[in-house]
Amino acid sequence: MDNQIKELRKSKKLSQEALANACNVSRQTINAIENNKYDPSLELAFQLAGNLNVSVDELFLYKNRGNL
Repeated sequence: MDNQIKELRKSKKLSQEALANACNVSRQTINAIENNKYDPSLELAFQLAGNLNVSVDELFLYKNRGNL
């Protein structure tokens, strides 16, 4: 699943550390999510969206990777 976290975070002039602190996770977690190496829990997805002032739908972009 692709996401807009890095772009939104930078547009709000937030560091990975600041966003991580606001969401009670590590900076490494934010880095992994931004680089599509980790999909956050639903709870964390809502925290990220809230801290970036967007909806979860705006934050994450579903990418169809083939048939189910």
